[in-house]
Amino acid sequence: MAIKLTIPVTEADIRKLHIGDQVLLTGVLFTGRDAAHKYMQESFIARACPESERAVYDVLKPGLAGGVIYHCGPVVRKRPDGKYEFVAAGPTTSIREEPYEAAVIEHFGLRAVVGKGGMADKTLAACQKFGAVYLHAIGGAATLIADSVKEVLAVHKLDFGVPEAFWQIRVVDFPCVVTMDSHGQSLHDKIRADAQRKLAELVGK
Repeated sequence: MAIKLTIPVTEADIRKLHIGDQVLLTGVLFTGRDAAHKYMQESFIARACPESERAVYDVLKPGLAGGVIYHCGPVVRKRPDGKYEFVAAGPTTSIREEPYEAAVIEHFGLRAVVGKGGMADKTLAACQKFGAVYLHAIGGAATLIADSVKEVLAVHKLDFGVPEAFWQIRVVDFPCVVTMDSHGQSLHDKIRADAQRKLAELVGK
C-alpha cells in the first residue's frame, strides 16, 4: 500500500520511509533541473543572496523548507485564460545534479528529491544527515504524471527557458518510490552490486 505524504513533510515522516516504499505526494512542489540547481548554488548558497534575486529567494526559501524539488523539464502550454498547464511532466536524469544537491538539501531544508536514475554518495550522505529521501518517478509515464499536476501556481526564472525554469505546482497523489532513504540505503547501489556480481559469475563460467 502506498504511503501518502503531504507537503511540507516533517523529518519524522521522512525517517519512517525505507527503500522500496511506494509514496503518493500531495501539496506544492517545485521543478528544478540543471540551470535551476546551478543558479541556487551560485546565487544563494555560495554567497549571500543579491538584491536582484531576492524576490525569487523569498519564494524558494520557505517553499522548499520541508519541501520537494522535482528534476523535470515539463512540456507546458498556455491556456486562453493566460494560465499554464502541464502536458507532460516526466522525470529527467538526476545524476547531473549531484554536484549541487547535497548543498541544496542542507541550505533549503529539502525533504525529498524526485527524479530518475538515482544519485550518488554525496546526496545519499546528505539525505542521511539532514533527513531527506530520493524518490524515483516513473520514467516513460510523462502524461500520466502530468495528470497528478492539478494546478500551476507560478513560474520563476522563465528566462532560463520552459524546461529549466522553476515551476511551482500543486500535485495530488503524485506517484513515486523511495530508492534512497535517510538511513544510508540506496536501491541503486544494491542493483549495481547485484549486476556486477552476476556479471562476474557469467564471466567466470
